[in-house]
Amino acid sequence: MLSKRLISLKKNKQGIRILPVLAILILSFLASCGGDKKEYTNAPLDRETMPSMQDDSVTMLISDSGLIKYKLITKDWESFENAKEPHWYFPEGIYVEQFDSIFQKEVTLKADTAWNFTSKKLWRLKGNVFIENINDETFSTDELFWDQKEQRFYSDKYIEINRPDKLILKGVGFESNMNMTQYRIFKPRDTYIYVEDNQNINIEPQDQP
Repeated sequence: MLSKRLISLKKNKQGIRILPVLAILILSFLASCGGDKKEYTNAPLDRETMPSMQDDSVTMLISDSGLIKYKLITKDWESFENAKEPHWYFPEGIYVEQFDSIFQKEVTLKADTAWNFTSKKLWRLKGNVFIENINDETFSTDELFWDQKEQRFYSDKYIEINRPDKLILKGVGFESNMNMTQYRIFKPRDTYIYVEDNQNINIEPQDQP
């Protein structure tokens, strides 16, 4: 699971309501979320293809050791807790913000589709994956894995990194720490410097920091 504690936010007549819930009580948490909910408990179902719970328009604040660490927003959240490999599925994509100890934003992340394999604490992000770190560097790829046990991001796909100094790094295969500040490309390709007259100057691939 993403973390030890979850907090859901929803609009009601009294305004914003905040509900703290232990992650292990995920079914109770989902029942309290906003949006239209569907339960599939009264008839036989295929545990691999039919979600045990579904919710829409979800916003979560996720805490660890008493500190809010993540904010996650999604249009559609499907829980497959009874599948052979329990997971959450986000068919409409996700947007995530990661915070430091003083609640400053370190990383923003979005993807067209996402899976969270809860027992492994492993996320798979697919389609137009885009990340920005605290140094204003951006990372674009088609697929990225987020391993919370090993505290790293990684991919075997093509990736492009745009730095604020106008250096553009390209290559195949990538890994990074959780803050996306220490990273490397396994198979670097051409590297470019973007200059003021809108031309790209090609330079030789170089070792990644």
